Amino acid sequence: MRKLLGIVGFLALVQGVMGLVGRFTEVDWGVVNRLGFLDGYEVYASVALIALACALFAAAENPASD
Repeated sequence: MRKLLGIVGFLALVQGVMGLVGRFTEVDWGVVNRLGFLDGYEVYASVALIALACALFAAAENPASD
């Protein structure tokens, strides 16, 4: 379970960072910039993904997640 949480956390972190980079550099990277219903909210969605990644990494470190 730890490995799965780590992988999902890594993917969320990468997508969040790619969303922020894509928003500020006008490069069309990541899932956040391609979803139409997030138009105008890309920064908030990217920050939420980064926060989710931090929570997933914390849960992966928890010994009870085995």
